[in-house]
Amino acid sequence: VQLQASGGGLVQAGGSLRLSCAVSERAFSSYTMGWFRQAPGKEREFVGGISWVGGRTNYADSVKGRFTISRDNAKNTVYLQMNSLKPEDTAVYYCAADRSRFSVPLGATEYDYWGQGTQVTVSS
Repeated sequence: VQLQASGGGLVQAGGSLRLSCAVSERAFSSYTMGWFRQAPGKEREFVGGISWVGGRTNYADSVKGRFTISRDNAKNTVYLQMNSLKPEDTAVYYCAADRSRFSVPLGATEYDYWGQGTQVTVSS
């Protein structure tokens, strides 16, 4: 299974970006998907995720109300819409897939597959 994240870039504080993660797996609709990020010198942290059951979402407190995760099963793609971006959102963003859980795992070790990451830089 391959995950290809895209959509990162440089944006001013208060701006928006939409990240995409395309998954090369016909069973994509039965995978729970997560987004993580890692800033320089920091550990990888959970941003949010979307379950394959009912499309239920879960978000880190730091992004609630600003970020939205959605998925298009017909396109094997999950999205991360990021609004009201802040300089502290600057990081490499990764998408990940979990093939066995109904709920959204919060820990990076619980995911089975990972994309390569896309850089998001928010200037002040």
